[in-house]
Amino acid sequence: MFIALVILTVLLAVLVLNSAVMKLRKNEQVVAVIGGTVGVPERHFPVLAALEIAGALGIVAGLWIEPLGIAAAAGLTAYFIGALIGHLRVGDTKGLAMPLAPLVVSVAVLVLRILTA
Repeated sequence: MFIALVILTVLLAVLVLNSAVMKLRKNEQVVAVIGGTVGVPERHFPVLAALEIAGALGIVAGLWIEPLGIAAAAGLTAYFIGALIGHLRVGDTKGLAMPLAPLVVSVAVLVLRILTA
């Protein structure tokens, strides 16, 4: 079970770090969806990116420091639930896949981190 945790942790870390970089670079598609469709002001992008980076670092360090891994995975789960709600709030069902995939992986990492603690 720990091997599955490691694999999913690395996958999630890569996903959220990529997402953070896209926000910091103000990628056109990210700005269009998160800014234009969902309505998040661009000035908040660095904060969202910082939360993702902190979550990625936390889940990776959490492989050795169990409470940190649980907290970071819970934080990322909450982050992506918020993103999902943001898309639903504006009726953007087409953009739900963007937060849904990392949400599922976040929940899996959280459950596995709890089970292997």
